[in-house]
Amino acid sequence: MNLEKIYKDSGALLEGHFLLSSGKHSKYYLQSAKVLEDPKRAELLAVTLAKKILESDVEIDTVCSPALGGILAGYELSRALGTRFIFAERVAGTMCVRRGFEIKKDEKILICEDIITTGGSALEAAEAIKDLGGKVVGFAAIANRGFCNIYNDSKDMKKECKLPKGLPFFALGNFEFTMYDKDNCPMCKTGTKALKPGSRGN
Repeated sequence: MNLEKIYKDSGALLEGHFLLSSGKHSKYYLQSAKVLEDPKRAELLAVTLAKKILESDVEIDTVCSPALGGILAGYELSRALGTRFIFAERVAGTMCVRRGFEIKKDEKILICEDIITTGGSALEAAEAIKDLGGKVVGFAAIANRGFCNIYNDSKDMKKECKLPKGLPFFALGNFEFTMYDKDNCPMCKTGTKALKPGSRGN
């Protein structure tokens, strides 16, 4: 599967000056909502990702996604895996599980995002799950920005990755774009403003 081609063909690989959820700046932005707006394409991606997960020995009862960006990816993945799906959301800045979702003690839960950059939002969702007695067994995403290492990939985890080392991370591929701190961003130095086209912006 050529993940980069799928993003390009979907108009989901944007070029410009962008502010990422991690706070970093980049010349490129992955807009996964454009990829997942086609149900057949979303299903294909989820089924392919599910196959990778099923080849491992990870047991999963439920898939949980951080709202808003991870919901489509997580729902399709849960459908492909044949599991229950729930989501976590921020309330007053804190990630929590609400809307009547119940979690059994030691329920095996996979956290799924559309894209993992440093894994901050996924880790927040994992902490919310653990607070309710659930057991986080791994993480998944359609695309990986290259900070965290994918399951069975020999690349090293970079220091910025926030995902725990002891749990597997499944993804369909890597997009390793150069990212900058605001103070060292070459686009900022030209006077352009960083745009945030994701779920926390517009």
